[in-house]
Formats: sequence, structure tokens, C-alpha cells
Amino acid sequence: MSWQLHFLGVGAAQAAGDLGSSSAVLERDGAPVLMIDCGIDALDRYLAVYGEPPRALYLTHTHMDHVAGLENLFFKLWFDEQRRGRTQVFVQAALVPWLQMRVADYPGVLAEGGANFWEAFRLVPCTRGFWLEGLWFDLFATRHHRPGTSFGLALPGSLAFTGDTRPIPEALAGHAAHGELVAHDCGLVGNPSHTGADDLEREYPPDLRTRLVLYHYGSTADGAALAARGYRVAVPGGRIALPIPAAPDGNAG
Repeated sequence: MSWQLHFLGVGAAQAAGDLGSSSAVLERDGAPVLMIDCGIDALDRYLAVYGEPPRALYLTHTHMDHVAGLENLFFKLWFDEQRRGRTQVFVQAALVPWLQMRVADYPGVLAEGGANFWEAFRLVPCTRGFWLEGLWFDLFATRHHRPGTSFGLALPGSLAFTGDTRPIPEALAGHAAHGELVAHDCGLVGNPSHTGADDLEREYPPDLRTRLVLYHYGSTADGAALAARGYRVAVPGGRIALPIPAAPDGNAG
């Protein structure tokens, strides 16, 4: 059995046109298990590869470069009776009000009426984590604007995915302590909401830095500069092999 992380897009908001909105897909033996984030172009990129809408989606936070594709996904699902109401959307419970306001509360989701936005999906609010296909995924808070508005995702033994964040050494000390690959937000220069290369070198120990894969950067040139500093840098359409996930323990769930 093989596991991979497939990056659909790797760009920061201002670079999404060139690098794609930051989004990734966890794959098992080449088949999609979980899509992570759904910015404006992410669904089109997903469909081009897999030929059908995602069956499971996790949202790290509600900035539009991570959720704007949900409207298009609504239409794909609503008008397909075989898929309507089947796609699971996992989201940390604290984000549900923000998600409702951002994408689901506009009046008249269909011109003809008669449809509620979430009827096209299976919305699954969660706090500590969630089960999917026999796997337990941990959630952890990240540092992106207001506290409690962004959450990373960890598949124990295999992957930690930060979403947009400043450095979070205390979170990764627990959620990336067993050889997990860490997909980390990083631009060439940091700011109050995002990590920069200097932040990585100040906040993280050498062992962890060797397991980082950087995404959400500002341009192709910035990605090349990060690579020149010795980091693995994700590219649109790229796949990175993952360790096999650990079996869930008795405390999961």
C-alpha cells in the first residue's frame, strides 16, 4: 500500500493565478481519500485529475482562497442525484459559523429556489478530529489571524498539514513527533499571518526542518529561492510519498 500527498495548487492568495490556490489531496494507492481545502480553482484541478467530485473534503479555515470553490462544488453535487448529499465536509466546529456566513448564507442558492446549501453535502463538524475510512485524523489549532479561526490536520505516523499559519512548534511537537511529513505554509518572507524562511530556522529544530515540504509561497521565483536554501518545495501537480499511517490507538475518537 502506498500513500502520497498530491498538491493541486501551492500559491499564496496573490499567486493563485500562477501557482493555483493552495490545496492538496491525500491519496492511497493512487486513489483520492481526502481533499484539503477548496479555493476558487481547486475543484477544476481536482476534476481534471480524478474525473469526479471529491467524496471527502477538509477545510483548514474560511479565507476565500481556501473555500471559494465550494459554490461550484455545490452545483456539481446538487444536480447529480447519485452524489447529492454524499460528499463529507469535515470542519472544526468553531469554523461552522464563519463558513456559513462566507459561503452558505446568500439568499437563493438556486434561482428556482427549493434548495438549502448544505443539503448538497454531508457537513461533519468536529473538535479533536474525525474518522474517515477507518483512519483517525487529529485537528490542531494554528496561528493565522484571529485565534480559533484556523486548524491543521494530522494523520498520525504519516502527515501533518498546517494550513495557513505562523510557526507552531508546540503543536508540531505533538502532531509530528513520529517521522510524519509536514506540509507547511511558508513564503520567502514572513508576515503577521504567514511563516517565512527565517521563521522556520528560528522556531524549528533541524530534524523537523528535514521533514518539511513548503507550500503557499508567493511566486515561482520565491519557490526557487526556498529550494536554494535547502528546503523541499511543493509544486502544482507534484506528489510526495508519505509514510504509512499508524494504526489508530484506543484513545482516538
